Amino acid sequence: MGVFNIMNKAASGMTAERFRMDIIADNIANANTTVTEQGGPYRRKLVVFEEKLKKELKVPMNINIDSKEASISKSEGVKVAKVIEDKTPFRYVYDPNHPNANEKGYVAMPNVNTINEMVDLITAQRAYEANATVVTNAKSMATAALQIGK
Repeated sequence: MGVFNIMNKAASGMTAERFRMDIIADNIANANTTVTEQGGPYRRKLVVFEEKLKKELKVPMNINIDSKEASISKSEGVKVAKVIEDKTPFRYVYDPNHPNANEKGYVAMPNVNTINEMVDLITAQRAYEANATVVTNAKSMATAALQIGK
């Protein structure tokens, strides 16, 4: 594994965590949104990661090129697979003066808990920092390797 492969994998992790932080920021910004374009309160969004694979063609002399055994997958880091909506129920708050209150005076509020969002944000930040440290260390190793020849 080369130094640039290490940096590419860490960069994919940083990109994925930055996207996750953007989604968390959307969740916090919409923590009090009671009406969306789809109708109803805002639903919390979650990011799903998956391993980013690169298929390499390895063709030994005696294997058919079209067979599945002719290629292998190699990890290239992480990527965002999809953004899903959290299906936990909405919170109901009694506020009969709210314009979106139902006939009993309750308002459906988003299923966003700002404390959980802050914990997720800190976790994403730590993962981003870990990947940044990997890039820094890989850069230091490459610099040290270049100094050997002097």
